[in-house]
Amino acid sequence: MEKVMSISKSSQVEEDLPQLPSSSSSTSSSYKLFSRRFFSLHGRDLFAASANWFLVDVVFYTSNLLLSQILNVSNKPHNVYDSAFEVAKVAATVAVCSTIPGYWFTVYFIDRVGRVKIQIMGFFLMAVVYLVAGIPYSWYRSDHGYTSNKGFVVLYGLIFFFSNFGPNTTTFIIPAELFPARFRSTCHGISGAAGKLGAIVGTVGFLWGTKRDEEHKDVFPDVKRVRIAFLILGGVCIAGVLVTYFCTRETMGRSLEENEEDEICAYSSAPGSPSASELPTITTQAIVF
Repeated sequence: MEKVMSISKSSQVEEDLPQLPSSSSSTSSSYKLFSRRFFSLHGRDLFAASANWFLVDVVFYTSNLLLSQILNVSNKPHNVYDSAFEVAKVAATVAVCSTIPGYWFTVYFIDRVGRVKIQIMGFFLMAVVYLVAGIPYSWYRSDHGYTSNKGFVVLYGLIFFFSNFGPNTTTFIIPAELFPARFRSTCHGISGAAGKLGAIVGTVGFLWGTKRDEEHKDVFPDVKRVRIAFLILGGVCIAGVLVTYFCTRETMGRSLEENEEDEICAYSSAPGSPSASELPTITTQAIVF
């Protein structure tokens, strides 16, 4: 620390530290979580983070669970172990070809393109893939009830690629950058809990979408149900585009301290609050210290 700051004693830093007032006028204790002031400053951000995480988990978990049901993992599995191995092999192939590269693309582009643009792009392209795969879904199906068309397999892989090169990555990055330090962990946890609720909804949707056809017991799952499920998932992705576009703020290129400064400015501009000049200022050395 001394090398970075070009000082030899910590007392020099202490001299730069502001003398905070003893009263409760500091913004660090000016309002509580879920207070009216909190919702006026961070309500939209919390809604956007929670809603986007909910929507992407509905799509992501449903797609993962449907994977082994709609792809031809094995023509005649000899036993449950062979069947499980084939399912795992297909899932690993999708992960290597789609899921992991999607993360790589996000890591490379997230500070070049921005979180919001990547999230909108991911939601939108996932919606396009769901519609392209869902509307003519019966054409992709084989006579045995499974999907063996190579084009469909590629489309299904693109869902996972744009999920990770999109909202499945950005939804847990944005909440960690939007909120002030004293609320950051709690708001991130609330957003994550909303995502797990979306996972439950996706699981229920999977159970509905894979229900057997009453007229053709040998066909699994029902073509109409899968088509409807794909169209619903496409609609969920469109909802994610709208929530991201209208409610989500961009955090690219901004430090956590800058987000704190935005909160101070918003707080000081409210009626009855101290002005920005009356609030204590912190030097760069003090922040580093």
